[in-house]
Amino acid sequence: MFKVGEREEKMSDMIAEIDKRGLIKDSYLIEGIRVEECRSIFLDWALFEDHEMPQAERIKLLIEAYGNAAPDHPMTGVLQAALDAPEGEAKRRGGRKSRVIGG
Repeated sequence: MFKVGEREEKMSDMIAEIDKRGLIKDSYLIEGIRVEECRSIFLDWALFEDHEMPQAERIKLLIEAYGNAAPDHPMTGVLQAALDAPEGEAKRRGGRKSRVIGG
């Protein structure tokens, strides 16, 4: 069993490892941040944070660490949307072929 405060300390260490540059943490501290800015920050985090833990698990931990205390924050919505997004084959949309008749 964990002692009182031991779980929080372990969680804090894990969050520091998951969000090494503090991008997600800092987004929650920015007054008046917009959802578009949160998406950009999340994309930066998702593309450049390297971790052995699956991304969905990391997102769940970030929501637990930050989002539960700020459910209306735009970053919480972005994290939740990333978690809810269906995992499937990425498909290219648009391009010249879809705009030109006959190919």
